[in-house]
Amino acid sequence: MKMGFVSLFIFFHLLSISSAEMSSKVGICYGQLGNNLPSPPESVKLIKSVKAARVKIYDANPDILKSLKNTDIQVSIMVPNEIINNISSNGSLADQWVRTNVLPHYPYTTIRYLLVGNEILSIPDNITWSNLVPAMRRIRSSLKALGIRKIKVGTPLAMDVLQSSFPPSNGTFRSDVSGSVMKPMLQFINRTKSFFFLDAYTYFPWSSDPKNINLDYALLESRNITYSDPVTNLTYTNLFDQMIDAVVFAMKRLGYPNIRIFIAETGWPNGGDFDQIGANIYNAATYNRNIIKKLTSKPSIGTPARPGWVLPSFVFSLYNENQKTGPGTERHFGLFHPNGSKVYEIDLSGETSEEEYKKKPLPKPTNNELYKGKIWCVVAKEANRSELASALSYACTQGNKTCDPIKPGKACSKPDSLVWHASYAFSSYWAQFKRLGGYGSCRFPSVTL
Repeated sequence: MKMGFVSLFIFFHLLSISSAEMSSKVGICYGQLGNNLPSPPESVKLIKSVKAARVKIYDANPDILKSLKNTDIQVSIMVPNEIINNISSNGSLADQWVRTNVLPHYPYTTIRYLLVGNEILSIPDNITWSNLVPAMRRIRSSLKALGIRKIKVGTPLAMDVLQSSFPPSNGTFRSDVSGSVMKPMLQFINRTKSFFFLDAYTYFPWSSDPKNINLDYALLESRNITYSDPVTNLTYTNLFDQMIDAVVFAMKRLGYPNIRIFIAETGWPNGGDFDQIGANIYNAATYNRNIIKKLTSKPSIGTPARPGWVLPSFVFSLYNENQKTGPGTERHFGLFHPNGSKVYEIDLSGETSEEEYKKKPLPKPTNNELYKGKIWCVVAKEANRSELASALSYACTQGNKTCDPIKPGKACSKPDSLVWHASYAFSSYWAQFKRLGGYGSCRFPSVTL
């Protein structure tokens, strides 16, 4: 009897280790917002070349899912944001979506995660907020009804779901979603043994406050910089752990201390606009290599609030995607250029040593300090002229005397030059409203010193 117990214990211990090894492997986010990207079969070859154990796509693209057939790569697919409201109240529509997008590929393509929407709580649409968890329930019910039980249902959320994140022990969900959305969502995740899918980028808090947040601390590169939480006395050696534990404490505050976290996105931009500090190849490679080393460590490191816990993860992203909107960094998170060449050497398995990486030195960073020159927006050569006129009209009707100098007879007026007026108006508008998100960024910067 005693021997049987020992054997059983060893069996379950080995099973636990095996499970941990599987779940600690790092995957890649495969975005498709580019008009120059390789085909799905070519993309799968690249995914394999960096030893990605998982891939996350932002839809249920059948060509991609077919290309992943009979591979060992675990797959995460996504229900688009725009149908969440309809699915939340229509079981038949949820059934139809699963039949159309999952059944033709499952189980030959190893679909393991089905995410409902993308960063829904970051979008100012509280109707969809209230329908998010009901849609998640509908999708899971459809999977169960069709006999599919190995796919976990969740939804990725950004760090802005928190109202407070510092110190980590003060982590608190936003008051506008805490009771109405987060509480039922955590209940669903807990009941279904799924994950809290979290998009966590240290780049954004660091770049917004580089004077007070040390760059090496954000890159997981620091050797002697620590922060001690005054409430828990937990000691932090990097910004990533602080961010994750803020979410841990927020969940604990709502009564769910043990829900597993899945890093749905993390990464660092390899390029950006002139005024986007620290967006360069050196920092991107440094961050991703360090985060992969941390996430794949055996035994698992976890975080100060959850030592030893596994953090399954996806790095963002496979490609630099030229059709993404917003600041330049949005188009520069890729491990690969669209032509299939690597932006820098990377191995998602964590097996490549630092010595091996050093054989191909990284370009030295040149923008780790705030840009001190002047920046102007200039109209791109390929800009559509009718759309340009409409955008010019918009910029000039936003007040603050945005376009006064280009009015007839004024110093900067060139009556026959739409491009000249638009460039001035966009620069003026962006300079005044960029902190509020106006135009996202100076999309086509030209620099004067």
